[in-house]
Amino acid sequence: MKTDELLINMGPVHPSTHGVLRFKLTMDGEIIRKCEIVMGYLHRGTEKLGEMKTYMQFVPYTDRLDYISAFPNNYAYTKAVEELAGIEVPLRAEYIRVITLELNRIVNHLVMLGSLLLDLGASTMIMYGFRERENALQLFEMLCGARMTFNYIRPGGVREDMPEGFIPKLNEFINDMEKRIDDYEQLISGNEIFMGRMKGIGVMSTQDAINYGMTGPSLRGHGVNYDIRKLEPYSVYPDLDFKVCVRNEGDSFARYMVRIDEMRESLHILRQAVDQMPQAKPVSLAKYGIAPMTGASTAVSTYFPRIFTPPPGEVYSRIEAPKGELGFYIVSDGTIKPYRIKIRSPSFCNLTAIPKMVEGLMIPDLIAAFGTIDVVLGDVDR
Repeated sequence: MKTDELLINMGPVHPSTHGVLRFKLTMDGEIIRKCEIVMGYLHRGTEKLGEMKTYMQFVPYTDRLDYISAFPNNYAYTKAVEELAGIEVPLRAEYIRVITLELNRIVNHLVMLGSLLLDLGASTMIMYGFRERENALQLFEMLCGARMTFNYIRPGGVREDMPEGFIPKLNEFINDMEKRIDDYEQLISGNEIFMGRMKGIGVMSTQDAINYGMTGPSLRGHGVNYDIRKLEPYSVYPDLDFKVCVRNEGDSFARYMVRIDEMRESLHILRQAVDQMPQAKPVSLAKYGIAPMTGASTAVSTYFPRIFTPPPGEVYSRIEAPKGELGFYIVSDGTIKPYRIKIRSPSFCNLTAIPKMVEGLMIPDLIAAFGTIDVVLGDVDR
């Protein structure tokens, strides 16, 4: 019997699209024959905004890219500026940065797990995930007074030192999270319905995953040992012991399990960072740019003027953000503003793999596969 294909719009506002996104689905009955991605609804011209601001003024804008993981966005931009200008960072500040980055990795994965299960029709995990996330947000609030858009990591260090009582509360969080992750596994990983929705769904070959430019947990779920913290070590990661979490199945369940494993590794990193962090408050007397030094010493941040001029040149700097490779390309013409900024965001590249991933699946499978890619549209539409 001859049947006609049907075009269905999924979005631009749909409960499972995690932002404003549209899928154009060509359906043969219940089977997806073709999937087109329509993006750009959240485009804000962030890169051009960066070229209109001074180097320091652009830091808060990076919070708004992947707003669930604002610390890594702050850090990736700051790291590029520091490499461009040859800025040294006090060791204690580097340890504080790593603590914020790994805490934010856990927060990101908690939101991903909760959202994924909610999309699949199970509401318990979002409650658990947000319960633990709240504890992490309280730590962020202690550090910088903000819970989501932090503007805390600055060129030359961090805005201020950790407050009294932060480390004991961080240790409480680490001890609690270790038990909670075991609970998640008991609740989710062995659930027959969950495995039926995830195993063998959204499968893509390793070579296709590489060709689409996938990175982060979404790529490591395809058996690729690719983690920038190991490939191009930065900050104090070379002094920390951790493994790259990889799964070989290449399906939605593997991408989910990589994130479970990564939360345990982040806790392992946090313990080491707390133990190894120097107690003394270093003071740097380095001078940068054209602004005069005030002579005021700070606890963990190299004194950095509001306006400075890095030498002409270009730099591409990248980090391992919770969703994958996050890179900033900056061109300096020697003035107070960047001549060009280009952002390589993990969400954009990972999202482009979805059409290949969902060919031959049904719409409920698209929702499951899309959830394991962990996309934030603010990170896609820059």
